[in-house]
Amino acid sequence: MMAGIVHEVEKVELLEQVKEEAANAAKQLVAEARLHKGQIVVVGCSTSEVVGHKVGSWSTPEVGQAIFDGLNSVFAPLGIYIAAQCCEHLNRALIVDYDAVPGAEVVNVVPQPKAGSSFATAAYNAFSHPVALEEIKADAGLDIGGTLIGMHLKRVAVPVRLAQKHIGDAILLAARVRPKFIGGERAIYNDELKNGYPAF
Repeated sequence: MMAGIVHEVEKVELLEQVKEEAANAAKQLVAEARLHKGQIVVVGCSTSEVVGHKVGSWSTPEVGQAIFDGLNSVFAPLGIYIAAQCCEHLNRALIVDYDAVPGAEVVNVVPQPKAGSSFATAAYNAFSHPVALEEIKADAGLDIGGTLIGMHLKRVAVPVRLAQKHIGDAILLAARVRPKFIGGERAIYNDELKNGYPAF
């Protein structure tokens, strides 16, 4: 009986830890990428990696939910949308609230913990009008556990070094985007655009 209680306490502590770490990462990304209302952050998350296992081998719905809750507690009040990247079984499709992508070409799939990812499943269940897309061009990204989100970022992607370097046991990588520089050596550039897309 005591072992079961200890295990439950450890589980609760882990969920609180990853929720807090996710919120910290979101706050840091908002600041570093100068994110604003209406922008989209693509998030790939391996809950297997978060709990110390190989990606795709130990999907953990409670962890996916805790991480989603942590990120959403920061992004939602700012009007920033999450695009949850599914796993390779769904060809890294994305789950997003339709309000973020009106008019986008929607595909039909409902993510599950072992066919989509626990994180994408949590997002699907949380969004008011969840839809699946095959691709998106996001304004920033968080990669939790080596899920390879680069295919869903606008050009040009720029690495962002966050103080929060892990969520649970998973390595955390972040990115922002900026407009391309064009015109060569005689061109004059807008300094406001060098660090990202400003709010208009």
